[in-house]
Amino acid sequence: MQTCTINKIKVGGGRPVLMGIINISPESFFSGSYVPDEKIRIKAEAMVEQGADIIDIGGRSTAPGSRIISIAEEKERLISALKTLDGSGISISVDTMYPDVLRSALNHDVHVVNDISGLANPEIAKIMGEHKIPGILMATHHTPGDCRNFQETVLALETVTNRAKEAGIGEYVLDPGVGRWIPERNPDADFELCRRFHELSVFERPLLAAVSRKSFLGSVTGRGPENRLAATLAVTTGLVHSGAAMIRTHDIPETKDLIEVLSALGEEYN
Repeated sequence: MQTCTINKIKVGGGRPVLMGIINISPESFFSGSYVPDEKIRIKAEAMVEQGADIIDIGGRSTAPGSRIISIAEEKERLISALKTLDGSGISISVDTMYPDVLRSALNHDVHVVNDISGLANPEIAKIMGEHKIPGILMATHHTPGDCRNFQETVLALETVTNRAKEAGIGEYVLDPGVGRWIPERNPDADFELCRRFHELSVFERPLLAAVSRKSFLGSVTGRGPENRLAATLAVTTGLVHSGAAMIRTHDIPETKDLIEVLSALGEEYN
């Protein structure tokens, strides 16, 4: 399997890398993840202290039904957050799919782009290729998360890898896109994707596990986002067994404990 290096952090071929989520969008489906500007650096440093390797900063909620904000508002939010983190020494991911936002973000300390559009926008691909910046690329045909089942996810990941190759992007992690990104997506599709996660090793790329507190978990437990930690850890355990190389989570201490216990049990990482 090819590995991906993000600011000297090797993803793949060892223990899963932990990515902490900081949302600067008050519209986020999980209100507990929202962090105002004045607390962003404190929160990021605390997450690193707890075991996060990378911090993912996102200024827009992409959950169905969320308030839609303009590109200008996303850009303003993200740049304000990045300014507070400049010089911190923290490895930073920016969660955006808009070229104008990305161009401005790259004037700050940014080490990886979390593109949920999977390079569907050629301009994003061009910018990333020119700057030689690694990516986390989600399974997408045309619009973020537009895969309705496992077969469509595989086809989308094939498309994404081809886009990366054409753009000269050699360092990237693949995100299978677990979650209800479009209204047509149902929980069964997410559970199937998690069950068959190991089959995605055919791409020979590091894989992202991004299930933290998502709605498909609530379809089984009947719990809201604030009470989905146990379900999140249960699914994450299975995904680590299935080869996840990076875990994106709201809950760094608990997820770090999970990894430590699996290691003590003799978990072997691909």
